[in-house]
Amino acid sequence: MYIANIILPLIVLLIVVYGIYKKIDVFNVFIEGVKEGLAMTLQIFPTILAMIVSINIFLKSNILQDITIYLKSLFDILQFPSEILPLAILRPISGSSSLIMLNNILSTYGVDSYIGRVASVIQGSTDTTIYILGLYFGSVGIKKIKYSLLVGLLSDLSCIIISLIVVSILF
Repeated sequence: MYIANIILPLIVLLIVVYGIYKKIDVFNVFIEGVKEGLAMTLQIFPTILAMIVSINIFLKSNILQDITIYLKSLFDILQFPSEILPLAILRPISGSSSLIMLNNILSTYGVDSYIGRVASVIQGSTDTTIYILGLYFGSVGIKKIKYSLLVGLLSDLSCIIISLIVVSILF
């Protein structure tokens, strides 16, 4: 525990000592880095705000529950647990929201249940595609994201399907 408390200050001290050794004005370089970081933060802030607002509107509208109820019979035919659908839809949009959804699934069905295992594998194997495209592509000014979005969402879909297959085979 003691080592964990001193490791970060030691790294900072090492950087400062190295900068002094190389005759670098450490403070001015630090200030320039802060200015660049602040400029980048101001550049991506509108994108982050828009994503947070739209995710909250999406979640508060209860559309996930409506979609799940509407498609339940189809998923029963496909032997896809409809309880996983909100996680599968939410995962490409928001990592933290999908983590909360995973926690709810694990609390309700248990970690060793089929649904819990599939949800865990989906959470671990898919990515936050829309978040990545919105934040990272937006921060560098990339506007044409059609094919990146298509490939990202198709890879998420394939991970969901493979998760069902792997969990069915292994457990």
